[in-house]
Amino acid sequence: MDRLRAIMEALVTSDSVSVAELAAEHGVSEMTIRRDLDELAQQGVARRVRGGAQSLLLRGEEPPFGVRERESTGAKRRIAAEAAALIADGEAVVLDGGTTALEVARALHDRRLTVLPLSLQSILALADAPRVRLVLPGGEVRHGELNVTGPLTVATIGGLRFDTAVIGCCGLSAEHGMTAHDLADVAVKQAAIGSARRVIAVADSSKFRQTAFAAVCPAGRLDVLITDDGIPRDQHDALTAAGVTVRVAA
Repeated sequence: MDRLRAIMEALVTSDSVSVAELAAEHGVSEMTIRRDLDELAQQGVARRVRGGAQSLLLRGEEPPFGVRERESTGAKRRIAAEAAALIADGEAVVLDGGTTALEVARALHDRRLTVLPLSLQSILALADAPRVRLVLPGGEVRHGELNVTGPLTVATIGGLRFDTAVIGCCGLSAEHGMTAHDLADVAVKQAAIGSARRVIAVADSSKFRQTAFAAVCPAGRLDVLITDDGIPRDQHDALTAAGVTVRVAA
């Protein structure tokens, strides 16, 4: 899946890619690259053309959920397990959308909690959880991502108080804080952060390589960051200096 991410980045940078060039660059067969490009075309990332593909992503646009879900799966599961370990039975939790937050929902399945999930994927993951009190948000479902956004979602969150908010992101750094691509999603994240006593950010280390379009909050607004061992040392130290407890999931 790292190869898919690299191909997507090449598409955004160059607008088009060649099967032969990608095969040579990644040391795989042209048939393998054609399958990769066919998958990206099915996800709406690219349009296949003779000998390669053209980008359908705008610069700064996030890859589709289905692509991201298959990236860094081991790291995301370890991050989710670490997040679940920090949440005590009986807590009220608002759970963000996104691929890492979905792994958190799965890790919380057998716990005794009140949970407000902000995506249909997490709602379904917890729908049959025997001891979870599942509270559903209002709002509009964002196509492709299946997270809920809009004024109804923000109003639902604003009328409640949570022990913990588990928040994902598109980009994160000590300098720029937490960032996201979708403006409506930013408002939902900000509402969740504002309604919680404690904020746990869950982000694999790829998020430190990018800054997304819109600011969610300064880094110092986060109480805990859970990530993997790929976090750059300078970011680890700077986030710690900003008052964030950085936990590396092993």
